[in-house]
Amino acid sequence: MRKEFHVEIMCMSCYDTDMDKRVSYYVSRKNLLTWLAALCMVGSAVIRIAFCGKGAETKTVWFQIALPVAACLIYVLILLLNGEERFYRTSVPAFMLAIYYGIKISSGNLNIALDFAYWVAFLAIAWFYTSTVSGRIKSTLPLIALLGFGLAVILYTNRHQLRSGEWNTIAPLLPDILFVLGGWLVLPAAKIHLDGKYHPTWGDRTDGRKLRSLDPIQIVGNYIMPTRNGSSNFVRDTIEITNMERYIREKRKQGMTNFGITHVFLAAYVRAVAKYPAVNRFLSGQQVYSRDDDIQFCMVVKAEMATDGQESIAKLHLKPTDTAADVYQKLNDEVERIKNQHVGASDFDKVAKLFSFIPGLLFKFTVWLLKVLDYFGLLPKFLLEVSPFHASIFFTSMGSLGIPPIVHHLYDFGNMPAFCAFGCKRHENEVQEDGTVVRRKYVDYTFNTDERICDGFYFATVLKYIKKLLAHPERLDDPPEEVVRDID
Repeated sequence: MRKEFHVEIMCMSCYDTDMDKRVSYYVSRKNLLTWLAALCMVGSAVIRIAFCGKGAETKTVWFQIALPVAACLIYVLILLLNGEERFYRTSVPAFMLAIYYGIKISSGNLNIALDFAYWVAFLAIAWFYTSTVSGRIKSTLPLIALLGFGLAVILYTNRHQLRSGEWNTIAPLLPDILFVLGGWLVLPAAKIHLDGKYHPTWGDRTDGRKLRSLDPIQIVGNYIMPTRNGSSNFVRDTIEITNMERYIREKRKQGMTNFGITHVFLAAYVRAVAKYPAVNRFLSGQQVYSRDDDIQFCMVVKAEMATDGQESIAKLHLKPTDTAADVYQKLNDEVERIKNQHVGASDFDKVAKLFSFIPGLLFKFTVWLLKVLDYFGLLPKFLLEVSPFHASIFFTSMGSLGIPPIVHHLYDFGNMPAFCAFGCKRHENEVQEDGTVVRRKYVDYTFNTDERICDGFYFATVLKYIKKLLAHPERLDDPPEEVVRDID
């Protein structure tokens, strides 16, 4: 209890420090203003497509129709799907609308100075909106006044068209009026989280917290090395398992009948995250994020050990405070749940089967779209939950197959930064100093890691620490004395 209390106090102090720098807004789906704002945005998109797209040129379609329609729909998705946790997810819709207005106002205008002034004004409004809803400005009142003034200007300058009562005259004005009205309506519905906890804010993702205090060289490197496979490092090592086997036998005597090497490796990795949290980071959209205390583990599970045995994916959410017993219980429960289901019944299997029905060319477009959404952190949470490509680490046991560990590639799709494989047990005869020969048992293992999440010295320290834990697994029976939180 004392250790857990110490960890909780330490984490809360970090959250309090961070909360002093900003506020975190949310919008409730129970608030009528939230739904009215969403309705205005959808109405703006529908009217723009239905009325403004008739006979339009290609340039007009892309910049005057597709751009604002996409911005409105993205805004609605963020508002309704994730607004109750965090109102602000990305600045993309605000700046898309600023670009739309800049192009619209400057079209056909030969006054370069006036065009430049308009562009600066629209981008400044988008920046002010972003700064407000992201929590850097701790009140929405100035923004409410600004958008209210903008809405009044639009209505006043187009008052004669609105009074005409003719649909052909009014319809071109409605999309702009509706999306400004939608942005204005939602602001009074935005409330501040007052629970003192860390709440995701600007730049954060559903599955990670953006790190904002990284070294400049690391930020630049993320753009120079844009792919995960192109940034991977590989290390192979060996562990003598006399103590590990003794530890496993003790656990099985205690009733953990399925306890094995996989549980020891995974528990050691969890303990390493507690002390070295940077290994629980990931990259997405060239930005580095931390999963903090959410360690997501994936492993392939076969219903039966046969060449035609059906496979599924086990995905666990572990905590840095988990002991070897906790890891065993969670992993075994998930494996048993998968094996007890009929083939294709897991969430991963259902989603994979749904995607398999999409025709080839359309499926390529679907994957491209998913990558774009993932780049901006807009993938739905349910897809992130079932995806084996979005996790902290993937484990694979070659020992159960009777072969040495493979060097498994990382996936460029998703954000998983580490892959661990360990092989079958092997024996070595070693000559001692006194000339006697001792027969020892070893297990080889490999790590493939994304070098962009932390530096080489850090990785080396983590791998040495994991090896110490594997050599003395009894340390994994107690929770860690301290859980270190990653940088801000």
